Amino acid sequence: MKILARKTTYQTRAFNIQTVELETPDGRRRSYDLVDHRDSISIVPLDPQGRILFVRQFRLGCAGPLLELPAGVLESGEDPHSGAAREIREETGMAADEWVRLGEFYLAPGYANEKMTVFLARSLRPDALAADDDEFLELVALPIAEAYALAHSGQIPDSKTLAALFLAEPFLKG
Repeated sequence: MKILARKTTYQTRAFNIQTVELETPDGRRRSYDLVDHRDSISIVPLDPQGRILFVRQFRLGCAGPLLELPAGVLESGEDPHSGAAREIREETGMAADEWVRLGEFYLAPGYANEKMTVFLARSLRPDALAADDDEFLELVALPIAEAYALAHSGQIPDSKTLAALFLAEPFLKG
């Protein structure tokens, strides 16, 4: 596949829609719609008591609250580590002195270009930043075994949280 052209056809506060013209391997031309979204981060914060910090918040896509790991969208020009350091302070009120980059993945590559980078954050200490004015978060601290039990039983249906927990598992178990 070869990208021939891109045109932004719709703009919102959170993302843009692009029409992308591709040339297929057999020489045909096809247009596809792409959600153009800034990259993002997710954090697996481990507190000094050995608990993982989650946030519970309302999500429009599922029309209800979800238990999620702290996460957020990168600011323009912001690198993933800086974004993670900012988001953990905004969403949990904690900063981390130890960071491990766990990996990255695309959230929905069939129709969107958002790539998420995941970090494990340890050696947490209080250092809050003001939360975004549209975020209403409940902080939830779960022991590692309980967090994984919820994930394995289907009680954490958030894909980015499941992927981040999977990437963090070798660092948290054993």
